[in-house]
Amino acid sequence: MTESPGRSAGTLTRARFLALLTSAGLLAACGTRDPRAAPDRRPAGSRARLAARPGSPPLDPPVTVPTVPGTHPLGLGPERDAQLHVPAALGPAPALVVTLHGANGDAAGGLAPLLPLAEERGLLLLAPASRGRTWDAIRSGYGPDVEVVDRSLAAVFAAFAVDPGRVAVAGFSDGASYALGLGLANGDLFGHVVAFSPGFVPPGGAEGRPGVFVPHGTADDVLPIDATSREIVPELTDDGYDVTYREFDGRHVVPPEVAREAVDWLGWS
Repeated sequence: MTESPGRSAGTLTRARFLALLTSAGLLAACGTRDPRAAPDRRPAGSRARLAARPGSPPLDPPVTVPTVPGTHPLGLGPERDAQLHVPAALGPAPALVVTLHGANGDAAGGLAPLLPLAEERGLLLLAPASRGRTWDAIRSGYGPDVEVVDRSLAAVFAAFAVDPGRVAVAGFSDGASYALGLGLANGDLFGHVVAFSPGFVPPGGAEGRPGVFVPHGTADDVLPIDATSREIVPELTDDGYDVTYREFDGRHVVPPEVAREAVDWLGWS
């Protein structure tokens, strides 16, 4: 793990993140909300909690989830539907990774970093899509996107006998921030959190102690590493999380070798 000078106590939150990016002139680049907007005053911990768990009953009304190999819309709605990738080599108790897109992205973008490895490792990949141009807690507070993730998970858990010990959440950019927020709030569901180039940790409470993998490019000019991961990682470690940190030579991207390192880090092969 690499630490940086100038860290302070407590996980990097949106308020500090906004201040850092404002000082760097980069606020508009990452889709964050105006800090003057009215906050959601419901308890953050309850807003970020997911109900779906392996073995969940079917949704009401039921959803017919595709179980044949390939990439399919999940069928939860006509607009910004989630996508599910089912590998050809799917075991009887498969591993599942929820993959979250970045700002202005969609479900296909969420799948992209790990899709080349899904067949090789036999991974189910579930990619929900945010209701807006980025995830709710990035701009304000947890809300409709939590429901989307929860319904998507419930549908997949009802269709597949997912191994409860092999469920992870991953994301890139804003999706990485959201993965950290949801992952820490639902550590009893997600044993692993992969955050490719995150910006901050949306506060959502803490449940369990998932392992965390954070890779970040040293030349990232969208979410500069000094204001983000070099602040986030030491603070997560101080909070008791087992964090694996990887800096790489690159910009705001997920290089194939870093995606492979993340899947290796899961240790599910």
